Amino acid sequence: MSLEASELILNEDGSIYHLNLFPEDLADTVITVGDPERVAEVSKRFDSVRLKKQKREFTIHTGELSGKEITVMSTGMGTDNIDIAFNELDALKNIDFNSRTIKKKLKSMDIIRIGTTGSVQENIPVDSFLISELAMGFDTLLRYYDSGAFLEEQISTAFVQETNWDLNKGKPYVVKANSGLINKMNSEKTILGFTATNVGFYGPQSRKLRLDLSSNKMNEKLANFSFEGKKITNLEMETSGIYGLSKLLGHRAVSMNLVLANRANGTFTKNPTQKMNELIDYCLQQITSK
Repeated sequence: MSLEASELILNEDGSIYHLNLFPEDLADTVITVGDPERVAEVSKRFDSVRLKKQKREFTIHTGELSGKEITVMSTGMGTDNIDIAFNELDALKNIDFNSRTIKKKLKSMDIIRIGTTGSVQENIPVDSFLISELAMGFDTLLRYYDSGAFLEEQISTAFVQETNWDLNKGKPYVVKANSGLINKMNSEKTILGFTATNVGFYGPQSRKLRLDLSSNKMNEKLANFSFEGKKITNLEMETSGIYGLSKLLGHRAVSMNLVLANRANGTFTKNPTQKMNELIDYCLQQITSK
């Protein structure tokens, strides 16, 4: 069945609406970053770059490194942007734009997020490289999709019960990373974590400037929660959406996090640029390794 113009939205030149890409612009390996300026920091390490495009918060470069084609793109902050970016990335691979029909043979991408995060556990210091083994989403994005087959409902139900979570904020969901990509990206330089994906940077992460919070102990509740020995380790804003949509669409995803802040002891890295460069170098080395 052909997709209606209101559902699969294309620009006048035939490119996908928000990303402004054509199918041939996209590699099978995609690195996502939140900050548009970080795209060039990644692509300058490529051996060659064949495409550069920018629209709204989406800056996209495609090139080659050590014989492997890679696309790096910014998503902006938040799972609302992930919803746009990942549906359109998948459309570029798996929908025929001419017939507006889903392809019979679907393609799978490897998607690696390179981002920043804050730890909620005292024993995870700033400057650590943390791989999100699990993600708990407070954004409710996955609740709008038929995602029940792979959500870890036992964990989210236990969290609601043990923390007396206010369901007016929505029931959190939990989703796992792709185990194959975890194995590829993991080493003695990384630690595995259980990431909380929040819907904002200030109130949703218990930062208080002028506004009062509905709960002053949310980060404490997150840090104290444990399920079968797994504790929530860090806070950020995209990983749960990345994992959930990737699983729904048949792609492999993993989230690589630089710990900039430790919320438990109030510390912040002294070398954010240097450490992010180190994480980028590490990720590219792992991606291009055999």
